[in-house]
Amino acid sequence: GTSIRAWTGAPGKRKFTPNLHASTNEKLLIDMNGFEEGVEFLPTMNAKKLEKRGPKRWVLVVAIVSVSLLLSLLVGFLVWHFKYRNALVQKRYNGHLRLTGARFIDAYENSTTYEFTVLASTVKQMVRKTVLLWHDVGCLGLSSNVTAIFSPPCSEGSVIAYYRSEFSVPKYKANALDKAMANIGAFPQAGPTKLRNPELRVESLVAFRSCHYALHAKEGVVTTFTTPGFPNSPYANNAHCLWVLRADADSVISLTFTTFDVAPCHMGDDFVKVYNSLSPVEAHSLVKLCGSYNPSYNLTFVSSQNVMLVMLITDAKGRYPGFKAQFFQMPKKKSCGGVLSGMSGNFNTPYHPGHYPPNMDCTWNIQVSNMNVKVRFQEFFLVEPGIPLDSCTKDYVEINNVKYCGHRENLVVSSQTNQITVRFHSDSSFVDSGFQAEFLSYDSNDPCPGRFSCPSGNCIDKSRLCDGWLDCRDGADERNCTCTEKQFQCQNGWCKSKFWVCDGVNDCGDNSDELQCQCPADNFKCSNGKCIPGPQKCDGKDDCGDGSDEGKCDSTAVVPCQQYTYKCRNSLCVNKRNPECDGKKDCSDNSDEDNCNCGIRSYSKQSRIVGGQDADVGEWPWQVSLHARDEGHVCGASLISEKWLVTAAHCFRYEDPKIWTAFLGLHDQQKRSSSYVQKRSIKSIIRHNYFNDYTFDFDIAVMELSSPVTFSKEIQPICLPDASHEFPAGKAIWVTGWGATKEEGIGATILQKAEIRVINQTMCNTLLPNQMTVRMMCVGILAGGVDACQGDSGGPLTSIETNNRMFLAGIVSFGDGCARRNKPGVYTRVTQLRDWIKEKTGV
Repeated sequence: GTSIRAWTGAPGKRKFTPNLHASTNEKLLIDMNGFEEGVEFLPTMNAKKLEKRGPKRWVLVVAIVSVSLLLSLLVGFLVWHFKYRNALVQKRYNGHLRLTGARFIDAYENSTTYEFTVLASTVKQMVRKTVLLWHDVGCLGLSSNVTAIFSPPCSEGSVIAYYRSEFSVPKYKANALDKAMANIGAFPQAGPTKLRNPELRVESLVAFRSCHYALHAKEGVVTTFTTPGFPNSPYANNAHCLWVLRADADSVISLTFTTFDVAPCHMGDDFVKVYNSLSPVEAHSLVKLCGSYNPSYNLTFVSSQNVMLVMLITDAKGRYPGFKAQFFQMPKKKSCGGVLSGMSGNFNTPYHPGHYPPNMDCTWNIQVSNMNVKVRFQEFFLVEPGIPLDSCTKDYVEINNVKYCGHRENLVVSSQTNQITVRFHSDSSFVDSGFQAEFLSYDSNDPCPGRFSCPSGNCIDKSRLCDGWLDCRDGADERNCTCTEKQFQCQNGWCKSKFWVCDGVNDCGDNSDELQCQCPADNFKCSNGKCIPGPQKCDGKDDCGDGSDEGKCDSTAVVPCQQYTYKCRNSLCVNKRNPECDGKKDCSDNSDEDNCNCGIRSYSKQSRIVGGQDADVGEWPWQVSLHARDEGHVCGASLISEKWLVTAAHCFRYEDPKIWTAFLGLHDQQKRSSSYVQKRSIKSIIRHNYFNDYTFDFDIAVMELSSPVTFSKEIQPICLPDASHEFPAGKAIWVTGWGATKEEGIGATILQKAEIRVINQTMCNTLLPNQMTVRMMCVGILAGGVDACQGDSGGPLTSIETNNRMFLAGIVSFGDGCARRNKPGVYTRVTQLRDWIKEKTGV
């Protein structure tokens, strides 16, 4: 408490002296009710000494703060130096070592055998010695394990050992270690003299950045995993990643790659392998994948036990997104096959259309009542690398003591009784999508009512008999024929259309349809039929008169510029046939390889089409669908750059660009809002000034998009051929579109594709008299049945050239009906209008 002892001074000023139990020399002035009061706190200590203490405390505080700061910095540095800079981090690598002087033995497949242990010890010793030779990372903690030993294909006297190494390395040396392991194959390798087997030599040593994941399936749960960084960043170079997948006992694993995009198979050594085991042993390899797969391509694999291993290996080259996969467990099949009865029915390999598991044996016993039975395979894919079609030593189907394997189309196997047994076998390595089949009962006296029965059991329309096409696999439909006046009789007895004679294609099989057209020995036959001495071919002179002797040369020579020669940017001409974008420098200024970012499908694997002609997503990424307001799809078009399309002039009865919309990347007309589809309005339409809507001559137009498209895996431009580019008669070529699937039919919902062939121009003039001009080409199947139709107009006629690059050979124009016999479709010949396209678009 504080008590006021006395008041002193005048009434206006009062001074009070409190008795404070504190030490201070401060004075407090209080203004209260207009009066200034002085309050003095009397110190209990010497005031002079107290006044000197203020500056000393300030100095002391500054000093303490400074020292503390210095100490903190020192401690931080020491902590960083001793705890972080020299902190040990764990670095893991996987790799393989090829050793020569060792013959592979079966005991190496089992990691518990003595032989495996001995060789594994040798490998670990070699890896350690080699790594320690690198001065920047020597003397580090290192432990290694050999995970598998196997024999490389076609290599006697050598083995490959997979190893896994783990280092304890200071953090500041981690980058040096990565560099060292990435170049381990270039190290001076330790000598083999102290190894257990002095004959062993290291032929190659490879190390990868390692990543390892262990995942366990949960009942009723789908688990997803991806390559590191997917989809925001590409996978690492020089990587070796393992995903160990496990399921509960008595379960198997179903693995599906929902997205797969690694480096193309021909561009490097990036790949993914799936094993039916926990070790990367070739004997248990189910599949090796590289490149890009369409999302609709079935990449489902099923194990035969409750474990599976996924391995990613990458090299030091390109970087790609990687993959996204999912897996789940399901009960193991207790049996496969069974007894089938009835008049007809269906059966397939386990898990079809996914890949069948390894180590499977299935037997179907089929029996029908009072009739014979046959089996027709609608799909048949039992392809294994390196296995010939006629050997079937690995995976196969066995019927009537005959084995079938590989890829088969229209395979039908008949029985002479009412019973038939189908056996399916898969071994421990490499699987495929298997088969889908149906069994049918038939009357042995009339196996194909109203149709012709091939010996194989296939039934074909009688109209196909003696039409020049082998509809039965053994050609039974073309035997014992009497040729008509419109047919040519081959020396082997077959009848072929006279239109096929002298077209440069061996239609008879014995070349008799071309023999009478050949020039004498040592002569060259020109495209116009003229024969010239062989040495005059590719001599730089137009001896034929039509340039064909100089336009079909495999070597490149600079020659005088003619219609048939390719003109480089420097105005020099070369006589090589179709030199553009073939991957070789033919022009001295390399202009033949410029502007070649076109004609390549991003998806390296296309879906297997059996019994139908549905195209796959991204299979024809330059295909465009043109929609007119309130009408939907009207015509097709081809993308040639980010903002230009090529199509047919006759499509535009409405010339107002605002009426039209282009859909790019479209596959299904009912899914125009799909994520990979891009929609664009039209800025301008330019039809050829000479287009004749009666003869359809100059049937070409270009369209400018309102804004550029973004190229993707589903949207890519097609290459435009040079004016000198040749598409020879007989060449297989593709037409695509959403047109009617039959004459007078309705348009297709799914993009359709058909393979047809180029027909000799002379023959075209005969088949379509007074209709053809030099700006037209006819392409089709003369027997009929395959053709473009209404709604395909303006779409692309695509030719596959060197390195699988695709060129726009033609534009769908017109035809006499659809798919009629001897009535091929007519297409605008792009080479004749190439200069016009460049003039209007700059492409």
